[in-house]
Amino acid sequence: MMDFLEEPIPGVGTYDDFNTIDWVREKSRDRDRHREITNKSKESTWALIHSVSDAFSGWLLMLLIGLLSGSLAGLIDISAHWMTDLKEGICTEGFWFNHEHCCWNSEHVTFEDRDKCPEWNSWSQLLISTDEGAFAYIVNYFMYVLWALLFAFLAVSLVKVFAPYACGSGIPEIKTILSGFIIRGYLGKWTLIIKTITLVLAVSSGLSLGKEGPLVHVACCCGNILCHCFNKYRKNEAKRREVLSAAAAAGVSVAFGAPIGGVLFSLEEVSYYFPLKTLWRSFFAALVAAFTLRSINPFGNSRLVLFYVEFHTPWHLFELVPFILLGIFGGLWGALFIRTNIAWCQKRKTTQLGKYPVIEVLVVTAITAILAFPNEYTRMSTSELISELFNDCGLLDSSKLCDYENRFNTSKGGELPDRPAGVGVYSAMWQLALTLILKIVITIFTFGMKIPSGLFIPSMAVGAIAGRLLGVGMEQLAYYHHDWAIFNSWCSQGADCITPGLYAMVGAAACLGGVTRMTVSLVVIMFELTGGLEYIVPLMAAAMTSKWVADALGREGIYDAHIRLNGYPFLEAKEEFAHKTLAMDVMKPRRNDPLLTVLTQDSMTVEDVETIISETTYSGFPVVVSRESQRLVGFVLRRDLIISIENARKKQDGVVSTSIIYFTEHSPPMPPYTPPTLKLRNILDLSPFTVTDLTPMEIVVDIFRKLGLRQCLVTHNGRLLGIITKKDVLKHIAQMANQDPDSILFN
Repeated sequence: MMDFLEEPIPGVGTYDDFNTIDWVREKSRDRDRHREITNKSKESTWALIHSVSDAFSGWLLMLLIGLLSGSLAGLIDISAHWMTDLKEGICTEGFWFNHEHCCWNSEHVTFEDRDKCPEWNSWSQLLISTDEGAFAYIVNYFMYVLWALLFAFLAVSLVKVFAPYACGSGIPEIKTILSGFIIRGYLGKWTLIIKTITLVLAVSSGLSLGKEGPLVHVACCCGNILCHCFNKYRKNEAKRREVLSAAAAAGVSVAFGAPIGGVLFSLEEVSYYFPLKTLWRSFFAALVAAFTLRSINPFGNSRLVLFYVEFHTPWHLFELVPFILLGIFGGLWGALFIRTNIAWCQKRKTTQLGKYPVIEVLVVTAITAILAFPNEYTRMSTSELISELFNDCGLLDSSKLCDYENRFNTSKGGELPDRPAGVGVYSAMWQLALTLILKIVITIFTFGMKIPSGLFIPSMAVGAIAGRLLGVGMEQLAYYHHDWAIFNSWCSQGADCITPGLYAMVGAAACLGGVTRMTVSLVVIMFELTGGLEYIVPLMAAAMTSKWVADALGREGIYDAHIRLNGYPFLEAKEEFAHKTLAMDVMKPRRNDPLLTVLTQDSMTVEDVETIISETTYSGFPVVVSRESQRLVGFVLRRDLIISIENARKKQDGVVSTSIIYFTEHSPPMPPYTPPTLKLRNILDLSPFTVTDLTPMEIVVDIFRKLGLRQCLVTHNGRLLGIITKKDVLKHIAQMANQDPDSILFN
């Protein structure tokens, strides 16, 4: 009898789509591979070089991911900036210049009107040769809405036709993939190309979405595609997930210009398995990505982000009260947003609405553009809005937010004392209040549509507006009532006490924390953004308060809520399982169910096994000594069985339907004229994870979480009783939490 499996068969040990990987098996295979390379390295110089290159390949891969992610982020930033300005006008010197670049080299620009130069023409100037009057306003309005609809239509059409996986933020799916789930094509080349193009279009259309979340998806696509260049990562799903964790860090690094924040984000928010080696590699990938983006310099300000600010005024202990109030607002907004957005996405999935993604995107874009144009704060891109809100007013600022009375009567060099608000500030406050209402409402309907859409920037915008409003209110209170007990000890008349931009920054952190439930990584990202180490305490206070408030109103962050909505098999590592159930309460089969489908080690024919495979949909089968004894031998995967039997029929002479399959080490001598037997011991997992029927479920859940198991067999005195899969565990957790267990769709 031939053991044809001594040669590895292509496909054995791989996984079907929408299945969970076996972490234990993948790690074991990698250890075997590493052991083999180490042993061979002592035999020859060539083998030693191969061993060194194998060890170095991980760092080379990180370098490539950083370079590619940084380059794509720079391309997306520059393109989005240009296309956003295209909605308002065009540069006659060269259509490829955005508004800012167009006016940089102009000799006809005054300091007050630095945004106006003869080289930049609005659409009304081009079409009807004037920029004044009602008709010019209507022409500009019409062109703004038309461009927005065109960009949105192109984005949703490209996603629908070429890469349906390119929609949304991508972070919920990446969290699921990193936990060991397989979604083929989600990180493929088509998804990368379409996501990069449509992300620019979606951001330029003026919808209430950001590019930061999708940039994590783009970086993970780069990581996955580059993995195929290295055998070590191409053939091992667990090793590939280590690379994807590092790629996620590079994605946040280029999204916010925050390399350390990116590493912490990957560790805190998206990664499931994060060994120390991955931490160093993530750090390196994030560093290379940030360096690449800095070299491209997409914003022309030598910074990695559009809204880099520096504050110079220290904060006072009393200001922790308004900072904590902003934290409470952020928590309330986060909980409200998650509930309403999930309800809307649920409606989209269960009604006719989900069948018309193009119409939905166009309607939301039209409403957003029509409501956005009249208000300058909604018309500008959300990144520019946040930049303006974070800004600390100086002598050179011409913004309405800095239109204070006696603004040039400065007592101390370039620093401005607190001063009474002028007409421009009051007008800006009203406009910002309207912007806040629009952003709160429209973001609920935008996130989750069939276009790339991030949530970081809209959440930060909501918080930054609320923070700026509160900051200006505090500033005016301190100016007019500096003799109050709360102010007189630290804020003398004419001093520069309150920084409204700092309140905007704290508000942005609070709202982003309320929606995503990030804490450590959020604070680090915010201080890397702003370069203000002395403001860590206000940021920590706001982030922590917003998490407490949001957690009190609902345990899940937005990404976990979307994972549950889509029915992905994600076993949350942070949640505690507190119920007193046993393995026998969860295992299949239950009391009145048909018996467990098993294979015997030496008495089943090829035909028997093929019948079982065709009549069931299980991912694998326990192998027992005999049906009578039910003593466990091992576990075999369905995919490996199918591939092995097909291969044997092609390559091994005489294998027919009546050939007996052996999972034993040695097969007994066969009488003459019987068909050749088929030995499949090599595909049998001889050490499947087992628990007894009386094992508490909290231990079983912990085993599934810590080892990343797909399934676990239940025995009693060594006899096989049943099986618990990851799907069974998730359904049980949902049932215990009074949720619908049938919402878990995949295993």
